[in-house]
Amino acid sequence: MNKRVYGVIGISSIMANWNADFTGYPKTTSSGDTFGSDKALKYPMKKMWENNGEKVLYIKSMKFSKDKKGEVQLVPRALKERYEYIFGVEDLKKCKSAEEVLKNLFSAIDVKNFGATFAEEGNNISITGAVQIGQGFNKYDGTNPEEQQILSPFRDGSKDSVKPDSEEAKNSTLGTKIVSNEAHYFYPFTINPLTYKEYKELGVTEGYTEEDYIKFKETAVVSATSFATNSKVGCENEFALFVETEENLYLPNLSEYIDFTKGKDKNTIAIKCSELLNSVGDRIKNVEIYYNPYTTIIESEIKGAKQFNIFTQKEV
Repeated sequence: MNKRVYGVIGISSIMANWNADFTGYPKTTSSGDTFGSDKALKYPMKKMWENNGEKVLYIKSMKFSKDKKGEVQLVPRALKERYEYIFGVEDLKKCKSAEEVLKNLFSAIDVKNFGATFAEEGNNISITGAVQIGQGFNKYDGTNPEEQQILSPFRDGSKDSVKPDSEEAKNSTLGTKIVSNEAHYFYPFTINPLTYKEYKELGVTEGYTEEDYIKFKETAVVSATSFATNSKVGCENEFALFVETEENLYLPNLSEYIDFTKGKDKNTIAIKCSELLNSVGDRIKNVEIYYNPYTTIIESEIKGAKQFNIFTQKEV
C-alpha cells in the first residue's frame, strides 16, 4: 500500500459500560475525564476477525488442563500454547527458525495490523504495528455512571457451613451492574505501511497491503455494534473518518478536531479540521466519513469528502 491513513473511530455507549476499570466503573483520568483504552476498541475487532475465520493470536482462548491432583480445570492458554494452536506447531521450543516464526506471526491478522510483543524462549520478537490506535476520549459532557443492583436467582451456598440458619444463607445474593448513562468516545488512529519495510526486505511479509487496509476498515466501522456482551449491549459504532494521503504527508491527531453536541432530535458531530485538510488537499487521495444518519448530523467542510451510512455502507 503506497499511502498513509489518518482517522477517527467514534463509539457511542448508551446505558452500557464500554471500558471499565478494576472497580467496575467507566475508566477516567485523574482529572475525571472518561476515556476508553485502545484495547477496548481492538478486542471486538479481534473477535470479529476470529469469527470470520481469520487467524488471531492475541486473544483469550481456553483449554482443559489437569492440575497436580489430577483434576481437570478450565484455564486460558499461554502465549506459546496459543501460537502452537493456531499455527499447528507441535512445540515452539523445537523451532530454531526465526524466519518461520516471523512468517507465522505476520499471517495473524491482529499482528499484521497492531504488531506484537512475542517474548518466548528462543524467540524474542517485537513488531511495531502499522496501525496505531490512541486513547478514545469521551466528548459528551453529560456523562455520569449509573449503578444498578441485580438480584441473583441463587443463594450463597458458601454460607451454609458457616451460618446455616442466617438470613444471608437463606436469601438470594445481590450483584451490581455499572454503566454510563451516555458517552461518546472518539479514537484517533494512523496507518503507516512503511513500518514493515524492513520485514518486507527480509522476505517474511509482503508488507501492509490494500487488502489489509480494507479488512481493517470493514471491521473498524461495525465491530463494536456486532460485539453484544452484557456490558457492551448499548455500545455501537456511530462515526468513522478515514483520510488517505501520500506516504510523506504527516497529520496531527485528528480526534482533537472532533466536537460532539447533544441535540433534542439528533446529535451533531463537527469535524473541525476542514481548513487543515483542505490546505493540503492536493496531497490527499481520498476522504470518507461514516456515521449513523438516524441519530447524527455531520458538520464538515472537507472538500471532496464522501459520506456513508455506517450501517448500510451506502453513500449518503
